[in-house]
Amino acid sequence: MKGEVTRVIIEERASTHVYRQKRMFTKEELEAIEHLCVHEQPPYCNAACPLKLDTKAMVAAIAAGDFDRALALYDKVTPFPHILCAACEAPCEGECKLCEIGEGISIRELEKAALRFGTPPKKRGLLRKKNKKAAVFGADLFSLFLAGELCRKMYPVTVFCREEGFESFVRACVSSLPEDIVAASAQALSKMDISFVWNTDPVSVFHENSSEFDLLCAAYSTAKVLFPELSVDEAVMVSREQKLITGKTEGVLGAAFGAKKAALSADRLAQNLDPANTRGEEGSVETRLYTSLEGVTPSGKIPCTDRDSAIAEAQRCIQCRCEECIKGCAYLRHYKKFPRILTREVYNNVSIIMGDHMMNKPINACSLCGQCSVLCPNGYDMAKVCHLARQNMVTTDKMPLAPHEFALMDMVFSNDEAFLCRPQPGFGQCKYVFFPGCQATAIAPATVRAAYLDLCQRLDGGVALMLGCCGAICDWAGRYEMYDDVMKFLDENLEALGNPTIIAGCPTCKKQLSSHENLEIHGIWEVLEEIGLPEKAKRLNKPIAVHDACGARGDGETQASIRRIAERLGCQVTPTPYDGDKSPCCGYGGLTQYTNREVAKEMTESCLQRSDLPYLSYCMACRDRFAREGRESMHLLELVYGTSADHCPDISAKRYNRLSLKNQLLEEIWNEEVIAVDLGFTIEYTPEAEAMMDDRMILKTDVVRVLQNLRETGEAIRDEESGLLLTRARLGNVTFWVRYEEIEGGYRVHRAYSHRMNIVNRL
Repeated sequence: MKGEVTRVIIEERASTHVYRQKRMFTKEELEAIEHLCVHEQPPYCNAACPLKLDTKAMVAAIAAGDFDRALALYDKVTPFPHILCAACEAPCEGECKLCEIGEGISIRELEKAALRFGTPPKKRGLLRKKNKKAAVFGADLFSLFLAGELCRKMYPVTVFCREEGFESFVRACVSSLPEDIVAASAQALSKMDISFVWNTDPVSVFHENSSEFDLLCAAYSTAKVLFPELSVDEAVMVSREQKLITGKTEGVLGAAFGAKKAALSADRLAQNLDPANTRGEEGSVETRLYTSLEGVTPSGKIPCTDRDSAIAEAQRCIQCRCEECIKGCAYLRHYKKFPRILTREVYNNVSIIMGDHMMNKPINACSLCGQCSVLCPNGYDMAKVCHLARQNMVTTDKMPLAPHEFALMDMVFSNDEAFLCRPQPGFGQCKYVFFPGCQATAIAPATVRAAYLDLCQRLDGGVALMLGCCGAICDWAGRYEMYDDVMKFLDENLEALGNPTIIAGCPTCKKQLSSHENLEIHGIWEVLEEIGLPEKAKRLNKPIAVHDACGARGDGETQASIRRIAERLGCQVTPTPYDGDKSPCCGYGGLTQYTNREVAKEMTESCLQRSDLPYLSYCMACRDRFAREGRESMHLLELVYGTSADHCPDISAKRYNRLSLKNQLLEEIWNEEVIAVDLGFTIEYTPEAEAMMDDRMILKTDVVRVLQNLRETGEAIRDEESGLLLTRARLGNVTFWVRYEEIEGGYRVHRAYSHRMNIVNRL
């Protein structure tokens, strides 16, 4: 083992810490963000219906063969469904999204099918009638619908009309409709709890009977005779004392809608409330819903002659909804929540002063990749919400260190023990500096070495080398104070090199380092396009799928450059769904693989489901994630330099690779001798122990320190059943346990585990 390993301790807050409060968003900011999500906006057909019929749900019920439910939904919006579906002007049909590519859904025919094949819903049980009584004078379509609406609101209703009999009354209201519609509507009317006074002149009995009723309603023709000066377009109140409700409407839909509004006005008048207040959103509305027609095949209407044909017509419906973010994002699919809902829950979680913060895990599970902002038609950025939440909770000491501690320690290791910053030999200051990134040095040290030697050979002006972390890890964790320290640390080292042009080997590093002022940054892929590929570049003459890294989102030139180089290497680049800026995260970004492995795995699987081809990436973390799932995976620089990355190195091997690369380059390029540290004992690991340690994020260096503590204290206990020994040591915030056996010259480790506990010895 080379180099002395130390462990930096990041302080964790005590459980008795006094919480502080910092508002994440103002109310206006929160509402503005939530407003971007259109998932809960009404579908186009629903929005067009002034009666608020849930057309989408009704059509879905018919598509499933449930005509009873379809009829129940239709029956909710009108007391006379036969009249409405026979003569409704159906503005919903013109707004059907399918009209943009072909013929829309025959909604009126489906409504008729629901009436033909559905069983009418059972009426509610005995409900208490209201004390206020209503009277309806005269017969027209408006007064018919209004009588039905008031009856539904449990008002005792009496109708005064010239006609005699239900069919005669209905025919007077809807003279133009077929007899079967009149008969069905008359039958429905007869079953309603409405009293009729037949063969009366509504005008002559109005003044005689009006004092007996609390609500007076009239057909428009009757109201005009009673009040010649009356001029209305919809339901109105003549006077607060008289409380007359009437309406002048056009068409069946206008009458049904006018009656619904009038019934609400009457209800509020009966309660001595202002009928103009708190009415909600009435009538047709504008919808901001976005529904993609990508992949939808145009089709023609199917005549609804029987049950099966009605079902087939309903099945043409695409059930308009906006799910662009859900379709692309494994994180949102995992939590089954749309951004608006999730944002509100995150906001509430951050606002909790004391108590359990139940949304911490979802907040930390977001990869912060920004894919949602590209997929969303309005640019909803869930990543920004989760990032701000992390920063806020770190600021107020509400975010535990545990989820991110290992990753933060790994970053500290990269910028401490494994850090290297040297100008090219023979140069005091260099024109360039190669910054490969911490994941490249951890996973593919041979590739980093080959790339640096090639750049030194083919670029004029000298190429310095900086091995370290760009600070993305503490940025993702919301640890802004650590991030500022990393930025300062890197700036000081870059300044010492003369602030050379940075050649980034990782798109995330390029993105992070771009925040530094007065620095010119290029990706190594850009440089290779300019100077050409090395002679030893490996050709790969087969189809491949390119996975675009999160760090390159919005960087179209990088995405194009990668594909041009791949094609020069013989790769047959095959497009996949969610290419380019729409590319999903592999599961490493945002530290998801540390905080929620289940979600991280789902992210990786989501990436791989796009294609069965080998994956070519230009982020080493992506390459590693895909290889761990068994997919043939390679990094662009592996092809360029004919090297191979380590096959799925565990967490200890990744640290060892960084340190070994640093020591190798110091000896090979800068002729600096590296002194090996002799522990004085050997350590062997069983395969089970190594797998367990990688799974539980326990480093071999942690085990070394536990065993060194054992040699100093001699504290261990023996398991009589297995014969193994158990020892422990507290390192920073964690107590590590090692189960081992003694062998010649050292130890063989069988198990290792850790707890965030502190054990106190008491006599």
